[in-house]
Amino acid sequence: MAEAAARLGWRVVSKAVVADDRSVIAGQLKAWCDGPEAPGLVLTTGGTGLGPRDVTPEATREVLEREAPGFSERMRREGERSTPLAALSRGVCGTRGSTLIVNLPGSPRGAVESLESVSGLIGHALAVMGGEDHRP
Repeated sequence: MAEAAARLGWRVVSKAVVADDRSVIAGQLKAWCDGPEAPGLVLTTGGTGLGPRDVTPEATREVLEREAPGFSERMRREGERSTPLAALSRGVCGTRGSTLIVNLPGSPRGAVESLESVSGLIGHALAVMGGEDHRP
């Protein structure tokens, strides 16, 4: 993900690997989003499937102030071009404070393809979140 972000011209300021535990994931998201140096974007990878340990969407919903379902819808729709299994992804996206949170699949290929499918929306979303006009 760090390489994909760099290719998009973004700077990675922090990374963490956390347990597949709802409260741990929610705590990490809050720490990033509520801190004095809150990033504009937080990307998560993994935990979006149907397995018993896949709790990232629930943890993310716990901390979101507003959902942005169009991101997730686009990632699943575009992902189905590569694999019909993309429809099983439960990732959610939304905002907390001034931060956009995007859940990506755990497979490296799926994560990169999903990020690429919404990368063109992210800059505009961040600008609008910062108070800029809604028109592109």
